[in-house]
Amino acid sequence: MDQQKTRQAPGLPAGAERLLAGPHTGVLTTLRRDGSAHLAPVRFSWDDEAGLIRVMTTGSRAKIRNIRANPDRPIAICQAVQFRWITFEGLATVSEDPERVAEGVRRYILRYAAPPPNLPGLVVIEIAVHHVMGIL
Repeated sequence: MDQQKTRQAPGLPAGAERLLAGPHTGVLTTLRRDGSAHLAPVRFSWDDEAGLIRVMTTGSRAKIRNIRANPDRPIAICQAVQFRWITFEGLATVSEDPERVAEGVRRYILRYAAPPPNLPGLVVIEIAVHHVMGIL
């Protein structure tokens, strides 16, 4: 029987790699200026070595405005598949740096077997994960 597992990142609880191997989406939670939650479905990749979640999006999205308005507030991303789930929490940065965006695209392709939409203003959200929990 699976039990709830919590540990510090980098590193994943046992069974997490299997859950993250499929082309599933997650729900990214950021905070609006008024403190209310903004939830957005996203595709993402996990970099175990760096302890980073990467999300590809465009710079005009509400999630980008929320991260930039609250750089010292942790955000979270949760992926659920049937009754198994994993949540990553940490501080996020937004980068337009071509090398960092390219790394985000590369990892996106590895996970989803296709590139992200080629939209103008593509940026990468990098979440420096400090907490991982889930039921795997």
